[in-house]
Amino acid sequence: MESALLRDLTARGLVADATGLEALDRHLASARRTVYCGFDPTAESLHVGNLLPLLALRRFQLHGHRPIVLIGGGTGLIGDPSGKTRERVLAPEAQVAAWAERLRRQVTRFVDLEREEEGLLLDNYAWLSRLEVIPFLRDIGKEFSVGAMLARESVRSRLGRPDAGLSYTEFSYQILQAYDFLVLCRDWGCTIQIGGTDQWGNITAGIELIRRRLGTEAYGLTLPLVTKADGTKFGKTEAGTVWLDAAKTSPYEFYQFWINTADADVITFLKYFTFLPLETIGELEHAVRQAPERRDAQRTLAREVTALVHGPAGLAEAERVTAALFSGDVESLSDAEFAQACAAMPRTELAGEGLDGIPILDLLVKTGLAESRKRARELIQAGAIHVNGRRVERVDATLSRADARAGRYVLLRKGKKTYHAVTLA
Repeated sequence: MESALLRDLTARGLVADATGLEALDRHLASARRTVYCGFDPTAESLHVGNLLPLLALRRFQLHGHRPIVLIGGGTGLIGDPSGKTRERVLAPEAQVAAWAERLRRQVTRFVDLEREEEGLLLDNYAWLSRLEVIPFLRDIGKEFSVGAMLARESVRSRLGRPDAGLSYTEFSYQILQAYDFLVLCRDWGCTIQIGGTDQWGNITAGIELIRRRLGTEAYGLTLPLVTKADGTKFGKTEAGTVWLDAAKTSPYEFYQFWINTADADVITFLKYFTFLPLETIGELEHAVRQAPERRDAQRTLAREVTALVHGPAGLAEAERVTAALFSGDVESLSDAEFAQACAAMPRTELAGEGLDGIPILDLLVKTGLAESRKRARELIQAGAIHVNGRRVERVDATLSRADARAGRYVLLRKGKKTYHAVTLA
């Protein structure tokens, strides 16, 4: 391959499909290109599933190309059927606009968008909201064959389900995304679109529309679906979705998500989600084979991705909480760090009765750390129970709200590693 970028993407396993790989290679090698990826505001934050395309845009930028991050303030009002088994519930327009603004602030961490010649941040609401129905149907709609639209996997899979149909609203999404590509090509010289494998049909629709309307060539590249070797869904934990917003998933929780990566997945994820040289990743792969118990690859992955998303301060915070829980020295944590620790572990919420005067024996049974008061008494007598980092000395000890950190958190530890948080409603 002539293009260093495409060589790197291929070596990392980041190319799922491409519209003529050899032609794309020549296109990238011959000049500086503009590439885009779209992100619809379907929630108030991006999640780890969005990291792969965001980091791919950054890879393009690091190789001298210009990325466009396209926020779907317009398409977000319609709903993309790709990858969905049921019709989306349409969010109110004001909410979509608020989510779009939050996404605009988030993406600047990953791509340099300070100067227009280096990168662009656009919102398709700017042109989609100005469309008039009759001219749009006459000029753009006539370029689309209903047969071809019905053949798209995202459409065909939905129409084949007896329990879920497809509205005209979502059916029209592929036309709007294709129109986005046309606008970006015409007005900003964008010739490449990237996205997940579920976007292949939308991307090729845009390429065909550009060929018909502008008479020029455009290209598409899809990134692989991120899967885990054990078959569980990537980006999910017991607590739910792993978000990029620290207010929704704390730096500590985020760090723990990556450090708990299985040996079977860690090398793939290092290739996908970090900018480490492939030679360094090869050394870590050797370490996984030779000394998996050291978890060197997992620690590297967690550090690299947490620093990318939450910055050096977020990484330092996550590592402080991790070290404190490992050593049992939770008293050294700030109230905010203590709250992060509690949010990321099994927990019991007390409402009504609260903590006022509750015997620790009863609390151990209530949280499941002991199966009975008798067993709870034995654990306390053995010195195995700690509350907020301090050993419980007496079997008749009680807790009150005054013992809670930040007015609402109590951290119980049984033995050296078993933690359970109690929170006050």
